[in-house]
Amino acid sequence: MITGPASQEAQSRQPFAHLSAPNAALYREVLTTFARARDRFIVHLRPEDVAADLGRPGDTEQVGAALDQLVGWGNLRADPDTGRVTTVADFHRARYLYQLTVAGQAAEEAIAVYEEAIGRRGVLQSVALADIAGQLRALAEVAAADPDDLDPAKLHLLLLGLADRFTGLADNAQAFMASLRRVIDFSDGDVAAFVAYKQRLIDYINRFIADLANRGAEIATLLGRIDALGVDRLLMAAAAREAADAVPDLPEPGGDQPGEPGADDHAGTLAAALDGWRNRWRGLHDWFISAGTGRPSQARLLRGAAVTAITQLIDTVTALNERRSGRSDRSADFRALARWFAETPDDDAAHRLWRVAFGLTPARHLTVTQPTLAAWEDEEPSPATPWRDAPAVRISPQLQRTGSYERRGKPNQVADRQEQRRLLVAHAEREAAEVALARQRLVTAGPVRLSDLDVLDSRAFRLFLGLLGDALSARRPGDTEVKTTTSDGTMEIRLSLVPGGGVVEIDTEDGVLRGPEHVIDITDLTGLGAPGEVA
Repeated sequence: MITGPASQEAQSRQPFAHLSAPNAALYREVLTTFARARDRFIVHLRPEDVAADLGRPGDTEQVGAALDQLVGWGNLRADPDTGRVTTVADFHRARYLYQLTVAGQAAEEAIAVYEEAIGRRGVLQSVALADIAGQLRALAEVAAADPDDLDPAKLHLLLLGLADRFTGLADNAQAFMASLRRVIDFSDGDVAAFVAYKQRLIDYINRFIADLANRGAEIATLLGRIDALGVDRLLMAAAAREAADAVPDLPEPGGDQPGEPGADDHAGTLAAALDGWRNRWRGLHDWFISAGTGRPSQARLLRGAAVTAITQLIDTVTALNERRSGRSDRSADFRALARWFAETPDDDAAHRLWRVAFGLTPARHLTVTQPTLAAWEDEEPSPATPWRDAPAVRISPQLQRTGSYERRGKPNQVADRQEQRRLLVAHAEREAAEVALARQRLVTAGPVRLSDLDVLDSRAFRLFLGLLGDALSARRPGDTEVKTTTSDGTMEIRLSLVPGGGVVEIDTEDGVLRGPEHVIDITDLTGLGAPGEVA
């Protein structure tokens, strides 16, 4: 543990304090200026340089105060600016050059990582799957080669590229599924844009699922082949190359003086590097290869999550369409009701709206007796009267014992519906006779042209339109002839287009029907009708 002035100085640093300070926006702009200058390989900045970069060339005093505050928090370091000293007065005047401290640089990197993670949408990288498969094929070739011809540098670069590509794939997939969940949760914003975006998003996910299924199987096969060839010696070679560049450990305070790095230091570094590569390989293995039914691979879980996301997208769009088409939606109803409550002019109107909306009306199965009504009229309790002090509601003992109430007196007489039933029967018979007459009217003795049909009454015309509709709906594109039956199977119709027949007109009591010339043949399959006077 480090103690002393250095530790006290480290504890006094507060590089994140500027985020909650009153002028947090200004502090962030100043520190961003130093971060951009560092990217341009500029270390020191003067106050006027910072003000000019911020677009405040005349506001050096406020910028200088912000710089001094950041120095106090440990984000910046101030060094005397002696480069512009020409007189003794200039020497005694406080002039400083500012640069980021180690703590300030670390804080800026941490904030950048945080902002990137929060704003990250993520992608489903089908290209990364192809790259991983390609690198595994190259690694399999290296594993199958003669061990004496092993090139540690080439092997190390292959493993580094594989680890980097795999890490990006896993992180982006996780970020994408999280952002997709937010898209589904906040789909109420712009409904039209969400519905239009839905199909492109589903196509994108479907394409990745297909690539993941195909490439995942290939990657799993390559991993098994490399395991069989001995992956541990490959990982050992990469770990040995990393351990060769490790810095020797410093001795503990009060210990021996540092000398040549010992075998123990190298062995520990090598073991740590090998453990790291084994852990990465295990992660890659677990991502694409399932360990039985109890532990599916991460690729399989990702496919399941993607399929579930597609289902949720479709359900969300279905709910939005139902809402736009006017079907009942509880959330939309409650929002509309909330607007109505907000627009009520007074409390009485709000109470009336409450009673209408939620149906909190008196129990209709209770019958208030006349003595109870008379007692209420005599006492006239106010609306503020507690229910325990209000007059009681007297109900019949029969209602309390059996749950039903029978009022005293003569029962109601049974209504005679015989006349109504007779009228209904006569109406049904008359309608059936009209339909039968219309059917007989439409039955032809053979094929006839539409132009030869006589004037049709309303009943026959409606039946004729139904027959034409059945025939035209059964005709496939390109056909000129069709034969079909009605939905009840009682009539058959044959319809053939007459080439060059032109447009014909059929007179009816409801108007004139116009259409292309056809030859029509209508047959009554029940055998009860005879050909009428159509032809």
